[in-house]
Amino acid sequence: MKRIRKAVLPVAGLGTRFLPATRAMPKEMLTVVDRPVIQHVVDEARAAGIEHVVFVTGRNKNVIEDHFDRQFELEATLRDRGKMKELGLLESETPGAGATSFTRQQAPLGLGHAVWCARDIIGDEPFALLLPDMLHLGAKPFLADMMEAYSRTGGNLIGVYPVDESETNQYGIVDIGGSSDKVAEIRRMVEKPPRGTAPSNLAISGRYILQPTIFNLLETQERGAGGEIQLTDSMLTLAKSEPFHAVRFDGAVYDTGSKLGFLAANVAYALSRDDIAPDFKAIVKAHLG
Repeated sequence: MKRIRKAVLPVAGLGTRFLPATRAMPKEMLTVVDRPVIQHVVDEARAAGIEHVVFVTGRNKNVIEDHFDRQFELEATLRDRGKMKELGLLESETPGAGATSFTRQQAPLGLGHAVWCARDIIGDEPFALLLPDMLHLGAKPFLADMMEAYSRTGGNLIGVYPVDESETNQYGIVDIGGSSDKVAEIRRMVEKPPRGTAPSNLAISGRYILQPTIFNLLETQERGAGGEIQLTDSMLTLAKSEPFHAVRFDGAVYDTGSKLGFLAANVAYALSRDDIAPDFKAIVKAHLG
């Protein structure tokens, strides 16, 4: 069984829900506390042992590539000013040469198409897929949990988390036959089921481990909802011949693609930081009266 070395991060979205902030800045570069959203996701991937990150970008996303490149002028300035702590942090978080790749999704044809755009870089290897809008805050990096599960199950895995029954119509939902296990075989997947029809309350959390056979399906996948190539459609086809397992996430998931989710993530991540949590908590209490 091949190990997971590469991860795909689709970052071509326009971020229209955050206009005007995203007129000139990619939504992935908006900060949760003091780190861009995309940095949080890359941190999760690297902590899980991912060696190569593939960014599927679009127009006006060059700043993401610059963020993960070396910045010699800044490094020199920090060194000259004796800011060695900041310099060390910068150097430790800069991927090594050849550890990142960038490819363009030249048309807004959906998540499935974005994944397909990475096919030549991924090659014939299983890979992780992380949706950068979705931040997972827990005791350990969630992708690391999924990698451990993969070493036991193989096949394809999908990260899931419980949502309120009234919200299941907003998510992709998985059916695991009522199992309470952390890792359970998926019986079926339903994309945004009508209210009252969801087979469970376990929503897809934006973390996947997929076999490279998905690329062949995506290449011939007909356009689905919204005229886009839907990843879920190809996964449903793949599930007829390959196993899929769900891995439960025990922490909190924040959808930073929505304004409320973004604000909630900032509060939660600030409160999880020992260096700023006490003062921040006092500020929040003061504002709440």
